[in-house]
Amino acid sequence: MVGATLLGASPAEAATRKVPLLRRSAWDARPATKPFVRHRISHITIHHSGVILRDNRTAPAQLRTFQADHQARGWPDIAYHLLIDRHGNVYQGRPIWAVGDTNTDYNPRGHLLVMALGNFEEQAVSTAQFSALLNVLAWGSSRFGIAPAAIRGHRAYASTLCPGADLRRLIFNGTVRRRVRRRRGHVTMRALSVSAGRARATRIENGTD
Repeated sequence: MVGATLLGASPAEAATRKVPLLRRSAWDARPATKPFVRHRISHITIHHSGVILRDNRTAPAQLRTFQADHQARGWPDIAYHLLIDRHGNVYQGRPIWAVGDTNTDYNPRGHLLVMALGNFEEQAVSTAQFSALLNVLAWGSSRFGIAPAAIRGHRAYASTLCPGADLRRLIFNGTVRRRVRRRRGHVTMRALSVSAGRARATRIENGTD
């Protein structure tokens, strides 16, 4: 759960943060089933998976389940670009230059889709997950020239509970905007080439929250 220390005065927000990006091999992603449609990023949109994640060891398996479901719908790949588990590991989804997909009534063209694993109608975002989300949002804000105030949750564009009550609270009360502004320009992202087995051993923490 996001605690008082994280929501209050935070130390060294301007320090450079290096975010390891786990490549698709880390979660045993299947290849895309058909070509993508290209776009240019003009928005950043926060999602949740809508499925409770308690044991972080199951995160890669959940990603594979989501990918299989999305491809069964006729989409080329998992719908999202960047995905974050309960311990703050950041995974590569579909290419950022590719338009995402949605079952809801908005056009995802131009949206960088960032998805946090969990159902935040029923559970709280963890401190590690929220910090990783802020890092990803700050990186995207700087990389694509998007003001922190323009970062939105999925519900801002469609009739949905996504990204869940706990994340919506942190968006609406200004916490996301303030924290991203402090980190903006101070986050780098580096892709890691690791096998799924090594990722499970070295990057995905064992146990439950």
